[in-house]
Amino acid sequence: MGKKVKWSWTSAAIGAASALAMTALLSSKPKDPTFHLISINLTSFKLNLPVLEADLILTVHVTNPNITPVHYSSTAMSIFYHGSLLGSAQVQAGSQPPKSCQLLRLPARLDGLQLAQHAASFVADVAKREMVLDAAVDIAGTARVLLWDHKFKVHVDSHVTVDPVFLDVIEQESKSEMEIFVA
Repeated sequence: MGKKVKWSWTSAAIGAASALAMTALLSSKPKDPTFHLISINLTSFKLNLPVLEADLILTVHVTNPNITPVHYSSTAMSIFYHGSLLGSAQVQAGSQPPKSCQLLRLPARLDGLQLAQHAASFVADVAKREMVLDAAVDIAGTARVLLWDHKFKVHVDSHVTVDPVFLDVIEQESKSEMEIFVA
């Protein structure tokens, strides 16, 4: 007959636990990151008639709720006022550890010519001290699961109400949608 195989409960338990852990890791559903605008700081205001430009620093709180670190490439966030492109903010390439939060400081430039096209709305917003801005950004990157890098893309739409006098964030709503590429 054949060789007798020695049975070990310890080996069986370790094998079952490893299989269960691997299944849980591979089947865990990725969660969308969250983004919150914390503050807006005016860094420069240039008035060279007829051109008006404002440089800002947007401080954004980003949460990665996933169990894997992410690495993302640089991109630009578009900022809209009444449907018109008002300016953009630069997102530098970087990374974020798993289950973590971090603050990003995004340099932004607003074009006063676009704001001038909505002068009546802007004056009314300043008078009531509420200005509604929309922003959109697509962030691409990779997330490492075990030994493989998986590409992803996150699309974020934000609707923010700010005080145009003191640049305080009054209210905001951000929606993010993540798409993971398996191939």
